[in-house]
Amino acid sequence: MKGIDHLVLAGHDLEALRSACQALGFSMMPRGGLPFGISNSVIPLQDNYLEILSVTGDVPEHSPGHFSFGAFNRDYLRRHEGFSMLVLDTTDARADILSWREAGLQVYEPFDFSKSSKMPDGENVTLGFSLAFVTHPAAPWFGLFACEYKRRQFYAQPQYQNHSNGALTVQDVWIAGEAAQDLADFLSKVTGASSVREDGDRTVLQTRTGAIVLARPNAFEAAFGVPVPHPEDGPQLAGFTIGCRSLAYLAALDLPKVGGRYVVSPSRGFGTAIGFMEVERSSGMGSSSS
Repeated sequence: MKGIDHLVLAGHDLEALRSACQALGFSMMPRGGLPFGISNSVIPLQDNYLEILSVTGDVPEHSPGHFSFGAFNRDYLRRHEGFSMLVLDTTDARADILSWREAGLQVYEPFDFSKSSKMPDGENVTLGFSLAFVTHPAAPWFGLFACEYKRRQFYAQPQYQNHSNGALTVQDVWIAGEAAQDLADFLSKVTGASSVREDGDRTVLQTRTGAIVLARPNAFEAAFGVPVPHPEDGPQLAGFTIGCRSLAYLAALDLPKVGGRYVVSPSRGFGTAIGFMEVERSSGMGSSSS
């Protein structure tokens, strides 16, 4: 079974994104980049992380049998900013591609790349990645892949995990739209979710770290207090919840509270709804799909 590894949040201005995240109480690693036209910055959590990015150079195009991370985010940003991609963990991207293909899913060739970076002590390290992309024809703007790492621990540096807002983990991810629940079988095959629970206008898939909630627009709005941000996209990554050890910092920001969540609206959250919910522990295993 897979877990939520990280979320990709795409915006036009990376420095504006960084400033907005810092104002919400997040600590973040220094600005970096990927070797195909992407600048990014990472917010490490205890079980997973957030990746904010902008397209700042030329990106490779999609081609037959090959999915381009850069082209997808470039084209996404031509439509709007927002939560562009959900990334799952894996220890073997190539095995995932084979199993997904055998399950009848649309898959692509693995995408391998590496980059150089520095540890806090100044040590130069090479970070390696293998990405396994999978898509569903009914959800063209729902980016989804699994990421295999060399040196995954680089993204778990303790000095960047002490967030003023008490952030611990991605508690849940919400995919919203009239047809969102139709993706349940697809996502069950992709994630190997331990349980799938139908709950009226929501379907909840429990992964190893965090829940994936498939919601009709009314269910999403009931949870976050705002409409689905980009209904023209079809089933989409509309919002997510961060589990926090305390909500004291968020309470001081004059954010609306909907149920147990303090909510940053898409107009303030660069195109996605961001919820903050207090959790008892940091395992990331709980579901806050209320």
